[in-house]
Amino acid sequence: MLTDIHRNMLYDGIFIYPADNKNPNGKLRLLYECNPMAFIVEQGGGRAIDGRGNRIMELKPTSLHQRVPIYIGSKEAVDMAEKFINNEE
Repeated sequence: MLTDIHRNMLYDGIFIYPADNKNPNGKLRLLYECNPMAFIVEQGGGRAIDGRGNRIMELKPTSLHQRVPIYIGSKEAVDMAEKFINNEE
């Protein structure tokens, strides 16, 4: 995940790990995978969301191993992904 996000921040990309039918809450853990990366990316001018209109950094954990979907990368790429998600619903 770290190397993918590093490359995406350098070349204006996005890292997506969405929810699916098998994992409706996503697969990556909020507290020790998504939050640290979201913090770093947002400090670098990027954005991190859960695909449901929430910033990753604003999610309140409900359990230690809580899993969430994540869309993280440059602000422009995440904004575009959010538009696609909202239009599809």
